[in-house]
Amino acid sequence: MVRSVSPSIPVFGGQSEMRPVRSSPVTARLADIAAQAGVSEATVSRVLNGKPGVAASTRESVLAALDVLGYERPVRLRQRSAGLVGLITPGLDNPIFPAFAQVIGQALTRQGYTPVLATQTPGGSTEDELTEMLVDRGVSGIIFVSGLHADTSADMERYERLRAQGVPFVLINGFSPKVRAPFVSPDDRAAVRLAVTHLAALGHRRIGLALGPRRYVPVQRKIEGFLRSMREELGLAEAEAGQLVQHSLFSLEGGQAAATALIERGCTAVVCASDMMALGVVRAARQQGLEVPRDVSVVGFDDSPLIAFTDPPLTTIRQPVQSMGQAAVRALLEEIGGTPAPHSEFVFLPELVVRGSTASVPGTRPKADEDQTWG
Repeated sequence: MVRSVSPSIPVFGGQSEMRPVRSSPVTARLADIAAQAGVSEATVSRVLNGKPGVAASTRESVLAALDVLGYERPVRLRQRSAGLVGLITPGLDNPIFPAFAQVIGQALTRQGYTPVLATQTPGGSTEDELTEMLVDRGVSGIIFVSGLHADTSADMERYERLRAQGVPFVLINGFSPKVRAPFVSPDDRAAVRLAVTHLAALGHRRIGLALGPRRYVPVQRKIEGFLRSMREELGLAEAEAGQLVQHSLFSLEGGQAAATALIERGCTAVVCASDMMALGVVRAARQQGLEVPRDVSVVGFDDSPLIAFTDPPLTTIRQPVQSMGQAAVRALLEEIGGTPAPHSEFVFLPELVVRGSTASVPGTRPKADEDQTWG
């Protein structure tokens, strides 16, 4: 698993990560691997047994086939460490960040790199300080998750300076046209649209949106999706729908504060920018003597680990962490390898996961199906 401290930055090797539920390649059908790699079974056998006489490109094709099919490479065929790769996150309090760290760490380790996790803590090292420490340690590249690149008030020149130092990097969540690098993001507009459509189908008309400070790109995009969805689904003008948007902090306490304001405005449902905020909304509702979902429906964002086991189980928008993390690693390795990925944004579609925190508007009887996933 991942270990992290700041400012001293430990290395985590990902040795306890999840393994594919597959048999060893030694006992796997050679035909499957041969078909995937486009070579003969005899060639596959030679590669797996470390025999000479196989071209380097052919050997790499066979090893790639093992990865695609989910087989674990034999120990003697695993790549030696190709260097360190830094991963900078805002912190680990929000469970979505450890989830990203696990996926990214696993993907890097499979490619022979050693992930180094650097986290920001209140009063601790800043993103710039962590970046400097990673560069001083000779990292091959850096992946930023929800960093300053997502803050429209931040100076983006810091990333140009990093590029000038010859350090490749990829940025997750948050886009800036001022930064020349690959970006990986969920479709925040589509995410909110899924939530509003779901709640409108349940009869809700006073739907609130609880999110963090407006200066963040994901927040701005969620607002855009919300205003458009409220107009298309419920016919609300932008000014009217805008009154149902409440900014706060990306935390349980922030969600609680936002919910208090939105419930006072008559909202029967609240869409949140994170699962942590959604748990704060549930707390606020209960403090006012309301029940979730009988009186107030709540939708989160992320589908963080264990969020399905809250009381009630949380309906949420699933951020495609697995796909996003793997895409970020692929883009970074292309940068490191000298064949840069397009300096543009790779956008991934989210999913609506319906559980027990949403129901029909108070006073009506239709019941929403539970534990469904909608893309």
